[in-house]
Amino acid sequence: MLTPRQHELLRFIHAYVTRNGVSPSFDEMRDSLNLRSKSGIHRLISALEERGYIRRLAHRARAIELLRAPPSGSELAATEAPAGDGRAGEADATDADNVIRGHFGRPSLAQPAPERALPLYGRIAAGTPIDAISDPEASIDVPDYVLGDGEHFALEVVGDSMIEAGIHDGDLVLIRRCDAADNNAIVVALVDDGEATLKRLHKRGDKVALEAANPAYETRVYRADQVRVQGQLAGLIRRYR
Repeated sequence: MLTPRQHELLRFIHAYVTRNGVSPSFDEMRDSLNLRSKSGIHRLISALEERGYIRRLAHRARAIELLRAPPSGSELAATEAPAGDGRAGEADATDADNVIRGHFGRPSLAQPAPERALPLYGRIAAGTPIDAISDPEASIDVPDYVLGDGEHFALEVVGDSMIEAGIHDGDLVLIRRCDAADNNAIVVALVDDGEATLKRLHKRGDKVALEAANPAYETRVYRADQVRVQGQLAGLIRRYR
């Protein structure tokens, strides 16, 4: 939806292009809306481009291409232009005009994001390996957009051996279940079918190195048949107490 100011500018551009065959200059657009500076026009142009009504062409003068005709009244936002003497300053593009909403592949916060319940498999060592993960103790709801495809589970981190990778004691790590991972990936590894640990994986011929992200901890090297990858780090939740 467009605000009244955005719609007014779009109608002016549409009429100007229809009449002259080229887009108006920024000065002409500024004068048509009675603005004192070009900054308000730049914000309105950016908003129209973000909404798919126009496209700016690089390195060309009067380089605005119309992609869609001005919308009907039903497509306008309810926000009215501020009352005044007809001469608006920089700020009268209204708060709605000044906010350019990006699209980053995640749901709008106006609606609850779809969630997925992940099993919480207790604790995992980011240090010396501890008992292997087993049956889930609980579950945790995580937004779908955080996870991506595949089966996932959650673990509580114990220890500080991955602190330089941004993983702290008490964090909840979200793990995508898999049985293989690329070199340098942070994985949940099961050692000798009895201990699980969270480390960075390095393959060296027939050896597997599980490397900490803290110089206080040594890198542990195993035979390849001693280590089974259980999953790869997909995300992290930090709770502040």
